[in-house]
Amino acid sequence: MLNSLLDFLAHGLLRLSWWQLVLYTLAVTHITIIGVTVYLHRCQAHRALDLHPVASHFFRFWLWMTTGMLTAQWAAIHRKHHAKCETEEDPHSPQTRGIWKVLLEGAELYRAEAKNEETLRKFSHGTPNDWIERNVYTKYPILGISVMMVINVALFGIVGLSVWAVQMIWIPFWAAGVVNGLAHWWGYRNFNSSDASTNIFPWGILIGGEELHNNHHTYATSAKLSNKWYEFDIGWMYIRIMSAFRLAKVKKVAPTPRLTSGKMVLDQDTLQAVLANRYEVMARYGKALKRAYRQELAHLKEGGAREKYQLMRGARKWVHKEEDGLDEPQKRQLPQLFANSQKLRTYIELRSDLAAMWERSNASREQLLVQLQDWCHRAEQSGIKALQEFALRLRRYA
Repeated sequence: MLNSLLDFLAHGLLRLSWWQLVLYTLAVTHITIIGVTVYLHRCQAHRALDLHPVASHFFRFWLWMTTGMLTAQWAAIHRKHHAKCETEEDPHSPQTRGIWKVLLEGAELYRAEAKNEETLRKFSHGTPNDWIERNVYTKYPILGISVMMVINVALFGIVGLSVWAVQMIWIPFWAAGVVNGLAHWWGYRNFNSSDASTNIFPWGILIGGEELHNNHHTYATSAKLSNKWYEFDIGWMYIRIMSAFRLAKVKKVAPTPRLTSGKMVLDQDTLQAVLANRYEVMARYGKALKRAYRQELAHLKEGGAREKYQLMRGARKWVHKEEDGLDEPQKRQLPQLFANSQKLRTYIELRSDLAAMWERSNASREQLLVQLQDWCHRAEQSGIKALQEFALRLRRYA
């Protein structure tokens, strides 16, 4: 009897080898990640897609078993994060709370905000509120993870506790810590969104595509998080597979610019396309400005203008950003940077005028079209080849 008990604790019912245990752990934690990114994040928090009731309830049940998280709480906290991003009211911004606080205590920040009744009342609308949500998931949030622990011990013996522990820490570390923390602190940015969001890595596999966080904050209601040709969003891959089996229906993705070859006349279709692709337009302009800035730096270095070179070199990481994304010291420094460069001054002036198109909400479509036509004419008359090419590209939007 004792030997049988010890054998059961040592091997469990399945008697798996160590590498089989590793594969199992990676598989179940990956399902949890997909549940968070596809169901909680893209479907419930942002309504970017609809899921078939079968798929939806599978993810609800699985997340109850592996995380103990409730749909209404998660969606409400995440919606508040977007509404109050990088402010003191943001539940988990490393810009206000510090990177280590969010990385190491992200789960604690989540639990603290989940107790805020005002957050749940204002931001949890539209989340499931059926009988099983009220009487099982909400009433017994610890029951699911407790059952999962028993299942793991039964299947794998005492080592099942280690498998269970990895499952329990997976989302608090990767989602609450890395995504909420590192993805607002370090990485690359495709778009100058108004927050500090970044893309951690172009291949979104380990965290289900959530690595592409700057893309997400730019197009929050898009079901697809990848944007560039070299980026990969595994969450989007699963959504496409589910769509093929009619388990998911995509409602919205980020706009993709459509260019018409040979088009030179700016019309209302051009205006609509430019307005719809604001972030792509401004990101492309920012890249042109960065190239011009690097050229100016190289010219100063070759000319031996050491003091001016050092001043401009210190601004090379932020000069391409729109003025709304600069702090006050940076804004005050701009005139000094371009005092002796008419070329860079032209870039900055035209950038401000281009960005203003999205700020003039009271302007009519005819007024905005005249403004766009005037902008393209000024860019083409600037004598700067990159700006001329940029204006010609804008004319091709359709």
